[in-house]
Amino acid sequence: MSSATETDNVTASNVHPNSLRVYNTLTKQKEPFETLIPGKVGIYLCGPTVYKEAHIGHMVGPVIYTFGSEEQKKRFLPRIANLDDWWCQGFSEPGAGSDLASLKTRAVREGDHYVVNGQKTWTTLAQYADWIFCLVRTDTEAKKQEGISFLLIDIKTPGIEVRPIVTIDGGREINEVFLTDVKVPVENLVGQENKGWDYAKFLLGNERTNIARIGMSKQRIARIRELAGKEMSSGRPLIEDERFREKLAAIEIDLKALELTQLRVVAADAKRGNTGRPDPASSILKIKGSEIQQATTHLLMEVMGPYAVPYIPEHDDRWNEPSEVPDYAPSAAPNYFNFRKVSIYGGSNEIQKNIIAKAVLGL
Repeated sequence: MSSATETDNVTASNVHPNSLRVYNTLTKQKEPFETLIPGKVGIYLCGPTVYKEAHIGHMVGPVIYTFGSEEQKKRFLPRIANLDDWWCQGFSEPGAGSDLASLKTRAVREGDHYVVNGQKTWTTLAQYADWIFCLVRTDTEAKKQEGISFLLIDIKTPGIEVRPIVTIDGGREINEVFLTDVKVPVENLVGQENKGWDYAKFLLGNERTNIARIGMSKQRIARIRELAGKEMSSGRPLIEDERFREKLAAIEIDLKALELTQLRVVAADAKRGNTGRPDPASSILKIKGSEIQQATTHLLMEVMGPYAVPYIPEHDDRWNEPSEVPDYAPSAAPNYFNFRKVSIYGGSNEIQKNIIAKAVLGL
């Protein structure tokens, strides 16, 4: 799951609005969907103060649907779809990020439970989650990819501690999660023991497709065009500047190409059927999608110009005039810096290029 500091809308026409909930960090409550914009599933208003998010279980849901037991499907999938359960991801560890198979969190079976010990990091919104899906090592003798299992863990289980990682802008969207002698019922094992790496690759393939975020980039381009019509440059609206229009057009062309590529990937998946294996072409979507998102945030900074410089009036007692900064400007810089992470999480773009070289080009 990612964050944003401008307003981004995510539509989902196949989800009934009355069944949705969002989390408001001001009230610390899950709120009815109707408090947001009608027709939208979620709005991101992110920063150190406000974060509203509709999480639809798009990461763990397909894993449970494809590899989980019938009992797990009946127990978890309706609650994921209805947003009754909020999930976070327990994959990355200190020393095991892009090289995820090097993870050290250990799960030892004792009777009808696994006892889990270890640490996860960069866990987005763990402080609000009900459940965490984790990769754990269940066989220390096997090759590192072959000794991993996929567990579903109630985050309220004794022995779990969530500690915030405060970001440079004061936000607390990411966390460390410590697991000390955490007892997890064996029935919370997804699929087979020691087959978790296969399930993780399936999940990561879906995640990389989602990271393309074509709809969000379209929305941001529309916003850039709108604001560039308001901001003036050399006595005329910035949108009339030829060089600026060239930059905007280049991003739009890349985005259209990415959209067509994503449609081809989705069509190929549908034709191939649900094999449980990720399409390596999803790495292309992740690389180009992250580059476009970063390019749009950079262009938005260019639109804002000096207005993008952060200004916090309550910290300036020398100025008693109202700010001339437009209300849409302060989010540009935090958003720009926040989106530097997109080319790193979900498997860094350098790792994605290695996947393409091996699995697509056969090098």
